[in-house]
Amino acid sequence: MNDHDELQEFDLDDILKEFHQDPPEEAAQEQPAEEGGKENAPAEAPVGESAGDTGESSEELSGEDYSRLLEELPQEEVSQEASPREETAAASQDTVRLDDLSEVAPQKEEPPKPTILELDPKARLRELKKKLIAGPEKRYYELSELGIGKLQTAVFLNLVIVLLCAGTTALFAMGMVPQNRLRLVIFSQVLAMLISALLGSHQMLDGLGDLFKGRFTVNTLLTITFVSCCVDAVFCLRDLRVPCCGAFSLEMAMALLARYHRRSTEMAQMDTLRKAVRLHSMVKVPDYYQGKPGILRGYGRVEDFMENYSRSSGPEKFQCVYAFVSLLLCAAIAVFAGLRHGSALGVQVFSTSLLVAVPASYFVALTRPAAILEKRLHMVGTVLCGWQGVKKLRGKAVFPLKDEDLFPHGSSKLNGVKFYGDRSPDEVVSYAASLICRAGGGLEHVFRQLLSSRGGRELPVSNFRNYGEGGIGGEVCGDGVLLGSYSFLQDMGVEVPEGSLVNQAVYVAVDGELCAVVAISYAKMRSSSAGLVSLCSSRKLSPVLVGGDFMLTEEMLREKFGINTRRIAFPPQEVRSELMLRQPEENAVAAAMTTREDLTSFAYAVSGARALRLSAILGTVVHVLGGVLGMAIMLTLAYLGSAELLTPTNVLLYQLVWLIPGLLLTEWTRAV
Repeated sequence: MNDHDELQEFDLDDILKEFHQDPPEEAAQEQPAEEGGKENAPAEAPVGESAGDTGESSEELSGEDYSRLLEELPQEEVSQEASPREETAAASQDTVRLDDLSEVAPQKEEPPKPTILELDPKARLRELKKKLIAGPEKRYYELSELGIGKLQTAVFLNLVIVLLCAGTTALFAMGMVPQNRLRLVIFSQVLAMLISALLGSHQMLDGLGDLFKGRFTVNTLLTITFVSCCVDAVFCLRDLRVPCCGAFSLEMAMALLARYHRRSTEMAQMDTLRKAVRLHSMVKVPDYYQGKPGILRGYGRVEDFMENYSRSSGPEKFQCVYAFVSLLLCAAIAVFAGLRHGSALGVQVFSTSLLVAVPASYFVALTRPAAILEKRLHMVGTVLCGWQGVKKLRGKAVFPLKDEDLFPHGSSKLNGVKFYGDRSPDEVVSYAASLICRAGGGLEHVFRQLLSSRGGRELPVSNFRNYGEGGIGGEVCGDGVLLGSYSFLQDMGVEVPEGSLVNQAVYVAVDGELCAVVAISYAKMRSSSAGLVSLCSSRKLSPVLVGGDFMLTEEMLREKFGINTRRIAFPPQEVRSELMLRQPEENAVAAAMTTREDLTSFAYAVSGARALRLSAILGTVVHVLGGVLGMAIMLTLAYLGSAELLTPTNVLLYQLVWLIPGLLLTEWTRAV
């Protein structure tokens, strides 16, 4: 007893201080060296260690002192503390040699290794933000410094120059310009062309830069056109004829407008991504349903967009090839005219052929549809991953529709319950909620709330079956339960009383007897309606329902959204479950990115990509036809030597004629 009192009086505080100062892990590592490797008494390591440090003999504490010591220990250590007798028995029976500690320790501490960084939403958000700041946000601020105000001003001034040139040439064509004022008119036209070229100097410099890089673009052709028009202006001063400066100013205005479209489109895309807190991808996978590829949703990567959005598209490459070929053809026509009728006519034919070979609206045939589409996609938080993404979203495909796509969380609510029969309402609610939870779908949260409000509990379900015709069934506590629509219960032989018909209600029958009618209110969300209409109106695109809500029948969707449901596939529940589980490959390159989860964001990406591709193809075809027709006319005039028809008025009218269908085709993406 004296030893105990001495230990309590002088050493207990020191022991507790030593215990709190040493981490549990270090104490556990030092325990084998002090106590000979006790495996089942980890909580005694700090006490033995403290006694050894103070040089006192570690004798057994009294019961009262031991209780006081336990009160000071952390709760986790107390739960593992053993009584002194159990400790002594464990020390005598479970002694481990020092050379075996390397084998024992890993067996004691074998925690699972979960991939927390991959699944943690906060870690994923931090990683996403780092990539967005380094990519889209940085690029957005670079474009913001350049701005679009100067481009808008340049486009406006060029259009004013076009109007002035058109008015002057119209006065000259009507003979309202005196002969002594003709040189002034020619000088004013040339001055207007020089001002237009100055406003679009960046375009021509880019054209020269592309030429040095081994590429020939429409900007390169525009630069050559300007040089040829300047040379022709010298002959115009000698021969006293008006040059075609108005047509050149119109082409320069459209070229600057195309530059404005590219910059504004890129700024909108970067602005969409830099504000994202989550990023979803759209990936096209082969053989998804009935041999057709499917457009699935997955986790988006910033790299898929940044590496593809600025790549040249197929129509852009064809445009460059056409520009180079048209230059060669125009040069050939000019040489032919010069050999037949002199060098002056050859220079005039060359400059005029270049102006009609590329209609002015061809400069915006690819950029304006993309700019119009991007304004619409920006509102729903969606971007296309360049022309590569547009090509991936083309052709026949299947688009899976989930329950939350049609009716997002919160749009379906409980609208009232009416019970029938002698069964307890709580029992009926438990049966119905158990079956609904087994089936899954959008009604699960509604019935869980109903079950929680009545204090019920979920029961096990056996022999579950989804009939696929607006109803489900199964056995709960030995009772057969059926849930479904009014027509479904009638088809199953359940007698439904007159006057119990309710639109959008779940009928509950137990052992063939109607027990409850649960009225459900499905709110029509604008985003779901717009997305569904967009999908159903897109050709070669087949929406397929993969959700588990048995109430979403063909008749219900037709009445709720007013769409033609013949384009929507309603596969059996077994097939739906398989389709629901399929996910895109981890390394699959995305075709589009969305920052939201509503149906409109995904639907507009698909329908918008298809409309953009069609607009680009039709615009290319129409403008190439216009250019080929213009060069054919120039070849005819070169053969005949009819220089009187090569007036600036006729050239400008030809440009304006092809400007109308060209701009109309660029409006194709506005109807997405």
